[in-house]
Amino acid sequence: QVQLVESGGGSVHAGDSLRLSCVASNLAVTLSTMVWYRQAPGKTRELVASISKIDSTYYSDHVKGRFTISRDGAKNTLYLQMNNLMPEDTANYICCANFENWGQGTQVTVSS
Repeated sequence: QVQLVESGGGSVHAGDSLRLSCVASNLAVTLSTMVWYRQAPGKTRELVASISKIDSTYYSDHVKGRFTISRDGAKNTLYLQMNNLMPEDTANYICCANFENWGQGTQVTVSS
């Protein structure tokens, strides 16, 4: 059974940085399409960043230039480095593997 466990969220101020982690079990992150989504209260889930099996990356326009997705095969972990955070980045950040396995998410709150 695939398990994805996110961590690294927290409450920060605008301009601060955070690094989110997603540790995978029973799935190799380097052999999977890995995606970070986010969902804010009352809003639809939004794809933030993805990395394909061949290391192609994609970023939404809202985060391009500020966020970086990466993965470590030895630790079997997916990361999301988030710089210059803005209040509109406030959401629950959810890790997804192959568009079918989901974590519970980690909350990020950015105050102005």
